[in-house]
Amino acid sequence: MTTSGPLAGRTLLMSGGSRGIGLAIGIAAGRLGGNVVLLAKTDTPDPRLPGTVHTAAQAIQDAGGQALAVVGDVREEADVQRAVDGAVARFGGIDFCVNNASALAPLKTEELPLKRFELMQQIQLRGTFLLTRAALPHLRRSPHAHILSLSPPVNLAPHWLGQHPAYTMAKYGMTLLTLGWAAEFAEAGIAANALWPRTLIATAAVKNLLGGDASMQRARAPEIMADAAVAILQRPPRDCTGQTFIDEDVLRDEGITDFSGYGGGPDVLLDLYVDP
Repeated sequence: MTTSGPLAGRTLLMSGGSRGIGLAIGIAAGRLGGNVVLLAKTDTPDPRLPGTVHTAAQAIQDAGGQALAVVGDVREEADVQRAVDGAVARFGGIDFCVNNASALAPLKTEELPLKRFELMQQIQLRGTFLLTRAALPHLRRSPHAHILSLSPPVNLAPHWLGQHPAYTMAKYGMTLLTLGWAAEFAEAGIAANALWPRTLIATAAVKNLLGGDASMQRARAPEIMADAAVAILQRPPRDCTGQTFIDEDVLRDEGITDFSGYGGGPDVLLDLYVDP
């Protein structure tokens, strides 16, 4: 357990986090001494996907942090409240609320089943709203409060709007909520920002839904998003709010200009909503 570090004594509440970018953020926060509370549905292993909320919590502890795994659904108010209550009971408060959970179905309108449409709106919008709202009483008491949503800049180019409108609406909705909170809670000193990768990130979702192994070879490791996230969370909340950050830009501000260590090769693929 790390008792020192930039995030020592700080508690991060996250939706999802069993794998991928969320897990990488949890591990990075743990390595810096943070406490991490994960709310995720993955109680038992899925043969198609690696990791559970329990293995994620163990990985965070192995990195030096403290972790609490809460099995639940971010769409359910009672589950969200249980995660918040668990964070406060175990660690005494909440400093960071990270809206990581998302459903991915980048399909054309006529191809998208209504159930998938509803799932995306429920997780991205309802879940982001529920988790943040439940955390707010404790964020108000934190001297270093941040809301961070993993959602894109609102790029209104027709090329993006026309590709998969339902998924785009759900992800842009996360960003609009977050920018709204930046304005709503500015006087309270609660930062609210969005973070998005410039490139594809090598996650199970990319492998299964966005091009398979070929895309994975041209995608960067989730650690680039994790390093950007913990950099944002260390910044003074009143000076760092209302932004839609791109991971590369955050790291350049931290003095990092060589991204080759994150993989992806020389011909790395740009992510959705990012123009060349």
